Amino acid sequence: MLVVDIVLTGLIIGGMYALTALGLTLQYGVARIMNLSYGEFLVAAALSTFSLYVGLAVNPLVGLLIVVPVAFALNWLIFELLLVPLVRRAKNRDVLEVDSILATFGLLFVIQGVALVIFGGQYFSYSYLSIPVSVLGSALAVNRLVALGFAAAIGIGIYLALTRTRAGTAIRAVAVDPVAAQLVAIDVRRASAFAYALGGALVATGGVLISMFLTFHASMGVEFTMKALIVVIMGGVGNMLGALVAGLLLGVGETAVARLLDPGLTLAATYVLFLAVLLVRPTGLFGRSTR
Repeated sequence: MLVVDIVLTGLIIGGMYALTALGLTLQYGVARIMNLSYGEFLVAAALSTFSLYVGLAVNPLVGLLIVVPVAFALNWLIFELLLVPLVRRAKNRDVLEVDSILATFGLLFVIQGVALVIFGGQYFSYSYLSIPVSVLGSALAVNRLVALGFAAAIGIGIYLALTRTRAGTAIRAVAVDPVAAQLVAIDVRRASAFAYALGGALVATGGVLISMFLTFHASMGVEFTMKALIVVIMGGVGNMLGALVAGLLLGVGETAVARLLDPGLTLAATYVLFLAVLLVRPTGLFGRSTR
């Protein structure tokens, strides 16, 4: 059934968008870093998973246990070495945003250049659990369902951890007001570093899962960065639930346009949906006005 096929496929793609956007929400909402190199970490994780699977026969799901911790540590290191000096010299959060955009824009080209040197410009894919199964009369590959299941479990787990635990409350407090957070003995720098690293781990998770069913290449990180930014803004900057809902909405919308109209119109549909949401809700679906 076409409608069921569109909804299921859209939820899978949207789940990947939501998971990756959740990481950018943490990086920007808490650390106030607008990371333009964000998508490059997703591609790097996908390429690493491909290398582990093809070269060493490491199961992609096992690869999560390798790639994600490395991504967490690497992003923590980047924050401490590259971004902390920017945080120290910034007079306010607006200045920090501008500086972080310039710094991560340069980092984008560094990561992309290294990936092109190592892997070249060709497309990559591999076959893992590419077994069709019937779900509500619609044929879907098992790898897509596995990816959706992992994305849903991880996304819900992160959301509950940030909203139901003491550490999560501290991180959200830094996102709301870092000065007030310091007054109640919250280590703002450590919380920001952790949030930035966790965001990097989440985008790497998305890269591993997406690599199981999508073809990718070393230069497509910008596309994922754009999608993540759109989802973050649509959902409401800094709002985790908004990122989850906006990601699913975008995935279903793109799939509907691709199936009913033309696959070449998916990017246009993305921006039409984005503009429509902002016209109705300028602060995003779950955003709050600062006034």
